Amino acid sequence: MKSYRKELWFQVPSRRAFINITPHVEECLRESGIKEGLCLVNAMHITASVFINDDEPGLHQDYDQWLEELAPHEPIERYRHNRTGEDNGDAHLKRQIMGREVVVAVTDGRLDFGPWEQIFYGEFDGRRKKRVLVKIIGE
Repeated sequence: MKSYRKELWFQVPSRRAFINITPHVEECLRESGIKEGLCLVNAMHITASVFINDDEPGLHQDYDQWLEELAPHEPIERYRHNRTGEDNGDAHLKRQIMGREVVVAVTDGRLDFGPWEQIFYGEFDGRRKKRVLVKIIGE
């Protein structure tokens, strides 16, 4: 069995964003040479997420609005975490909702997606450099 590991780095200038990282992951799969196996993609920061869904701008706006209603950024005093000097208590909650990682089957050298599925990096406390781990195992 072969194993491949790569870190992808992102620096989002805004507080929140959704970035389609499917092309980056597909490039990792090509580099790995693995034809059959599993591909793990996970956010390595506690205020960012990785998830699978449709690449449709209206859906991304719905996510942003829904997450902000569930865990609004302001008032920042509402979060005990922010008493440490941080202002990102909401980002931790948003990450928990959207998830840390995805696992995608690799079949015949391709990511084995359902219709419309794409991999996204979700940023909830941007403006600094963060990484995503891609780990692929198989034959």
